[in-house]
Amino acid sequence: MSNPHGSSFAGRVGWGARPAVVVVDLVRAYTEPDGPFWLDEPSVVDGCAELVDAARAGGHPVLWTIVRFAADMGDAGFFAAKVPALACFADGAPGGWGELALAAGPGEPVVAKQHASSFAGTSLAATLRARGVDTVVVAGVSTSGCVRATATDASAAGFRPIVVAGACADRSAALHEQNLADLDAKYADVIDLADARAHLHGAT
Repeated sequence: MSNPHGSSFAGRVGWGARPAVVVVDLVRAYTEPDGPFWLDEPSVVDGCAELVDAARAGGHPVLWTIVRFAADMGDAGFFAAKVPALACFADGAPGGWGELALAAGPGEPVVAKQHASSFAGTSLAATLRARGVDTVVVAGVSTSGCVRATATDASAAGFRPIVVAGACADRSAALHEQNLADLDAKYADVIDLADARAHLHGAT
């Protein structure tokens, strides 16, 4: 991963002893061609599926996030003012755009959020700590938005943040790559899917 900020950046946080995979907002709004947030990158679903399979095989927690608002959008705040299409995630909104593109397994929490970060105003940090997690492996969509915010807040919450490049996507390759490079330089370790899978299979 190229480092755009120079030699003062891009240290490593590394893996801890207890990783968990957090799949951010991998819902139909992003993965289906007529969805309001469609990302023309179908491989992200396959990448997330491979990552989740590796975590399950290794006995590591998997958690999922979705965006969900009240029917009147009264809890959406200024996020919805910036992104009006978020109304597709209101309770009762047509289309089922907030449904997960992959099925959560038994015992895998689905955390509802109202902000970009999966940690902001949610139970995610407490749930991870209760399971003894020290490393948050971030996947999902979009790289420049909710993935980035989640990885940054994971670090602020005291977790080791690792972002899996092959299990994230954005609206262009340039956005994806630029944000991965910036994350890797300043906030998280960015690794490829094969390395993540191998570690999750082997970590105990």
